[in-house]
Amino acid sequence: MAIATINPATNEIIKTFTALTNQEIELKLALADSTYGKYRQTSLTQRSQWLNNAAAILERDQEKFAQIMTLEMGKPLQSAIAEVKKCAWVCRFYAEKAPEFLADKAIATDATSSYVSYQPLGIILAVMPWNFPFWQVFRFAAPALMAGNVGLLKHASNVPQCALAIADIIHEAGFPEGAFQTLLIGASQVADIMKDDRVKAATLTGSEPAGASLASIAGSQIKKTVLELGGSDPFIVLESADLDQAVATGVQARMLNNGQSCIAAKRFIVTENISDRFTEKLIAKFNDLKVGDPMAKDTDIGPLATRQILTDLETQVETAVEQGAKVLIGGQAYRDRLGNYYPPTILTNIDLTSSTSKEEFFGPVAMLFVVKNLDEAIALANDIPFGLGASGWTNDAEEQQKLINAIEAGAVFINSLVKSDPRLPFGGIKRSGYGRELGVEGIREFVNQKTVWVE
Repeated sequence: MAIATINPATNEIIKTFTALTNQEIELKLALADSTYGKYRQTSLTQRSQWLNNAAAILERDQEKFAQIMTLEMGKPLQSAIAEVKKCAWVCRFYAEKAPEFLADKAIATDATSSYVSYQPLGIILAVMPWNFPFWQVFRFAAPALMAGNVGLLKHASNVPQCALAIADIIHEAGFPEGAFQTLLIGASQVADIMKDDRVKAATLTGSEPAGASLASIAGSQIKKTVLELGGSDPFIVLESADLDQAVATGVQARMLNNGQSCIAAKRFIVTENISDRFTEKLIAKFNDLKVGDPMAKDTDIGPLATRQILTDLETQVETAVEQGAKVLIGGQAYRDRLGNYYPPTILTNIDLTSSTSKEEFFGPVAMLFVVKNLDEAIALANDIPFGLGASGWTNDAEEQQKLINAIEAGAVFINSLVKSDPRLPFGGIKRSGYGRELGVEGIREFVNQKTVWVE
């Protein structure tokens, strides 16, 4: 795959880049390794100052960074601006909280003194996706850098300018050059980097195949990994829910980032006694969405990130229809547009034994299922290989607790859309991955939790 900026709104090639050679990769690895020896000795106060500087740069140039994101992967500009602001938030969060999260933890034993000390591991490789090209990186970089690690970023090949801009931000903030470096490389070059003894661990956000590949390589080297992979999150609506709020939030949760989000509400599961009203309201909201130029402020949905993603989504919908699904709205790609545009689509009457019912649709396509009761909703929600997030809508306290206890997912949100928050751990179970980002759990993924015993 070429490393290039290709405008998904026009499919125009804006800029191409040459992948690093093995010799150039070696120079960056050597710089990271030599930097780590010094960087790990810097104080938390100094790291916090640099990270707060990064937040200030993000806020200062938010429009510029947002435009780069929109140009490279097509998200609406307003969404891109919000993403830059969220990156500043995670920087400020860890700048403030890392000293608390990394403080020695005293444990009462029969020793004179015993405690857990949190110490950095070294070079961490981050393999990151294109859909949230700034946020995914900063939610790794902020805690990793505060913990005293150094980072190497292998970003998705269609967002190279985002990758370079992030490295520039971190360097301008004051971090040593070798503390965070962008590697413009192809996927085939990752394995050798992962096998290098100087690289101690890796984190990947992306597809199941990508995660399985990296985990396999890391496993052969006995190296720690954190994986955040696919999802087909349920959005369960029960009779006591505020229907208007559920529909409005459901549309937002499905269409965020042009529908290209692992934690999007992809499967709407509604009890039959409210299904007709819910469906009518959902169709109306989908009809109101504006598809168009992602740089325009009033655009709700921009183009999909690549032509291949559009082709794959078209094939999925066609297969679903062949397997018996009914299209309530949308269902066919635009033929009169240059870019990778796909209309807001709702599929229903989906055969639960079909492949479609358990797949992830990475675009503005919602699947609608009707069930008899809460037990059926939970069973259907769990009947997939994924377990990233889930949203449940009910004002009944017993139903809320049952959803919280029974849903198989890394996160359950009641009467809210699923979202990431720096203050809370984020990650999945099953084939959605393992490990956690964000919160105190996230900063402790890539540290040596060292037991200390003193007599």
